[in-house]
Amino acid sequence: MAFNWESHKKGWWCVLEAKVPELALFGFSSIWLPPVTESLAPQGYLPRNLYCLDSAYGSERELRGLLKKLKEHGLRPIADIVVNHRVGSAKGAGDKYNRYDGMPMPWDEKAVTSDTGGHGNPSTGAIFEGVPNIDHAQEFVRKDIITWLRWLRKDVGFGGFRFDFAKGYKADFVKEYIAGSKPELSIGEYWDTCNYGGHDNALAYNQDSHRQRIVDWIDGTGGLSAAFDFTTKAILQEAVTKREWWRLRDAQGKPPGVIGYWPSRAVTFIDNHDTGSTQAHWPFPGEHIMQGYAYIITHPGQPSIFYDHLFEWGDQTRKSILDLVSIRRRKNLHSRSPVKILEANSSIYAAMIEEKVCMKLGEGDWCPQEPNWSLATSGQSYAVWEKV
Repeated sequence: MAFNWESHKKGWWCVLEAKVPELALFGFSSIWLPPVTESLAPQGYLPRNLYCLDSAYGSERELRGLLKKLKEHGLRPIADIVVNHRVGSAKGAGDKYNRYDGMPMPWDEKAVTSDTGGHGNPSTGAIFEGVPNIDHAQEFVRKDIITWLRWLRKDVGFGGFRFDFAKGYKADFVKEYIAGSKPELSIGEYWDTCNYGGHDNALAYNQDSHRQRIVDWIDGTGGLSAAFDFTTKAILQEAVTKREWWRLRDAQGKPPGVIGYWPSRAVTFIDNHDTGSTQAHWPFPGEHIMQGYAYIITHPGQPSIFYDHLFEWGDQTRKSILDLVSIRRRKNLHSRSPVKILEANSSIYAAMIEEKVCMKLGEGDWCPQEPNWSLATSGQSYAVWEKV
């Protein structure tokens, strides 16, 4: 992802455009941008006029210049799609800002769910508090959103979409939006609460129900969308913090996150603008981020790298991340790469991926025993070998 919570303060489209050649050399395939439309909040997550591309991140001209350069360098731009909620432009029923007069998509109160101050249907998912939540059950709403998404694809130039707050409305609607706009890649942010228990309310070992809810959401989109693997993040950061490497193997001997159920639709990550950055709602422990990256970059799923770690945590961190990216590309590891977990105990976690790469986490003594393995990279409490 190519931003953090403070990026809106820095003329972001111009900042990123200068980095495009460098990003292409790093070997990335997609670049996730923050919300591009006019918004009440500068970060973009309280959108108002969806067709206005002048935002706190820069002007429409600067945005289009950035997208053009990304494409020239073979990078797919991902738009952050915020359609669960929308800030009104005028007061309507109940003296609430639940109308959208004087702008494209001039909806009235029928576009707002009845449980957030409108005349629409009840919400089909979780409620985003404080602003009108959009009633996706209304046909005119869905038609307008699809038209807007097609505009982002065909006119503005985005290649993919990231659906914000995806638990706020039924996955069926996302399926319809994807089918109607045909992005090359779609990712949903289905951020649900993990399972905790015991006398200290610790993270439970078994997170099957948590990952199943994410898989159910993906299935609800007809498999057209991937989803962020919040289960893997939760388990991985617990494992590295407490050295509880046994957490990284489920009861069936597979990875315990979404990558253990549906790896081709799992987008793994360490942190993003919400969990890390200055918001720090659920940050990965900073002293262990390279162990986290050693896991997600070598394992199946589609790994996502946080801008801050790459550009703001120093040259050594960037080099260590890019060394892992180079190994993944060199050995042709991909979202469906089979993984064999060799050890997962209180001392180490060790796995072999596609019989091309071996890796370990932890301070215990371990290395591949077969011949023809060469140490490719290593750091504090992690090491990666590749088959020669």
